[in-house]
Amino acid sequence: MQLETPGTSAGTTSALRERLGKAALALLLVPASAGAADSGAKTQIDYTTLLYGEQGRAQVVEPILRATRLFSDGQSFSLQLGFDSITGASPSGALPSGSFQSRTSPSGRVTTLKAGEIPTTSFSDRRTGLDAEWQKPFGGRFTTTIGAHASTEKDYDSLGVNGKVSVDLMQHLLTVSVGAGYSDDSVSPVGGTPLGLSDGSVVTHGANAKRVSSALLGISRVLSRRWLVGIDVTRFEEKGYLTEPYKVISLVDQVTGFPLDQVTDKRPSTRSRTSVLFSSVYHLTDDVVYASYRYYTDSWKVRSTTSEVSYRHDLDESRYFEPHARFYQQNAASFFTPGLVLGQDLPQFATADQRLGRLTTYTIGATYAFPLFDLPGLWTVRADYIRQEGVGNPPSAVGVQQNFNLAPAVNTTSLVVGYSFKF
Repeated sequence: MQLETPGTSAGTTSALRERLGKAALALLLVPASAGAADSGAKTQIDYTTLLYGEQGRAQVVEPILRATRLFSDGQSFSLQLGFDSITGASPSGALPSGSFQSRTSPSGRVTTLKAGEIPTTSFSDRRTGLDAEWQKPFGGRFTTTIGAHASTEKDYDSLGVNGKVSVDLMQHLLTVSVGAGYSDDSVSPVGGTPLGLSDGSVVTHGANAKRVSSALLGISRVLSRRWLVGIDVTRFEEKGYLTEPYKVISLVDQVTGFPLDQVTDKRPSTRSRTSVLFSSVYHLTDDVVYASYRYYTDSWKVRSTTSEVSYRHDLDESRYFEPHARFYQQNAASFFTPGLVLGQDLPQFATADQRLGRLTTYTIGATYAFPLFDLPGLWTVRADYIRQEGVGNPPSAVGVQQNFNLAPAVNTTSLVVGYSFKF
């Protein structure tokens, strides 16, 4: 398994793509791993299609095709091609106006915002990505993995490489893995790059550089015939253009709280991220229980915890049902603010992007795997319901803003359909 791809878009779809990529990859890799254990298999084909919809916001379609060639000496080489189309709307970062407003889009479409409605910005984007991975064992103890990725979209290009070395110790009861990665990205906001914490009227044109390096240390230990545990520590260092070019921050009257103006988003040009993942797999008489806990911290003062659990129940030799649940909590970045007061000195950095605010996310879903008719291979269907909640009434809200829900809950459904076969 390669390191997590560090490249993420600077546009409104960045965090969304990261979430969806992990969901689709979960279905893509499970059948492939099973196929690798079959010495008779020479080629594995995996295909998934993800459908994702946020209530009143983003809609996503993402097909992914992966081909893996298995060699007799244990080597494997895989290519993965992905394409996604994202449309819909995302909160702009601006606060509710406190009164009805009519807006006219460049296409002439007129929309009306209610007094307490969160302003949103429509968007449409497409991305194409290609990943390659080569895995080779050495001497029965060492396994090396080398990977590369490239992706392009309207305002973001990414090119990167990664590698990992794993060694088996204690008669294969202990595995230690060390890996690293590097990504060279380019951010080219549509319409130019606005000056941070300005009215947005001054922009620069051309690409903005972003560099991401990563390191991984992983240890897994077989505790018994039924129990496997692991710990993975990952470190990311990001440098360059890390600001969200399409987000704004409202400037409000210090008494009434009515938005009178707005400025653009501005974030630091460096970010260090560290995460520690504890995982456990326990094989019951027939079923399997998976559990994990992840702690995350970064230099922007964001702290988060993620707890996940799933239970795989084998219905027969070719079918299984696996319900799963996930709980995520995050505090706000040090420079997050729902709005700024007009007339006061501007801070060095500020954002009203709810993705950097305090969040709680609940996920519940299930995966069902089954053969279909006389077709070779295995079909998988994964369905999830996701609810994200922020802080709707922050203590820093001024005047009329105290009457509004500044972070309404977002309800999301996703469906991933996969098909895997080998020949």
